[in-house]
Amino acid sequence: SCKNSRRKNKDFFKIIFSARITFMTYNFSAFKEAIKKSEDWLAKEYSSLHTGQANPGVLDGIMVDSYGTKQPIKNVGSISIEDPKTLRVIPWDRELVREVEKEILKSDLGLSVAVDQSGMRVIFPMLTTENREKLVKVIKSKLEDARISVKKERENVIREIDRMAREGEMSEDEKERSKADLQKLVDEANQKLEGIFDNKESIVMGK
Repeated sequence: SCKNSRRKNKDFFKIIFSARITFMTYNFSAFKEAIKKSEDWLAKEYSSLHTGQANPGVLDGIMVDSYGTKQPIKNVGSISIEDPKTLRVIPWDRELVREVEKEILKSDLGLSVAVDQSGMRVIFPMLTTENREKLVKVIKSKLEDARISVKKERENVIREIDRMAREGEMSEDEKERSKADLQKLVDEANQKLEGIFDNKESIVMGK
């Protein structure tokens, strides 16, 4: 009877301990989601930069006045790549052709526009060496913005891990293990951001 009681107590503590181990594991799903947003943001920012190649994403930030509301060009017409240096833009409403032309020229993207009967050609001029160097500075700055975002998310997670350990929700060992796992995720995220940057830099420099 006494042995049975001790065995039951031992089994009980095993269950409690096992449950506590499961409870102590830090869940990185929200952090991973935030990191993915930073990667997606950087890729989108890069897609909107004029790098000397025809890219519909460059027009995403240009808004035109359509029936009293501001709309991106892709919402008021079709955009296609005609050749490596030219986009074909055809507004669905012919009356918007001049409005679209005006906003593209106002955008300071260095693009030229040739209007014809059905729409227009948007021509991407070759980048000069000076413009390429300026653009590399821009993409480096955007890379740094993305890194700062990752750093802030890392700091938030560290604060949460420290809180959990302080309030007894996590052991010291688990705290250190969680921080090590976090650093691995941060390193991986920074490598991905560097990869996105390296790819864009190669395009800008014409490598």
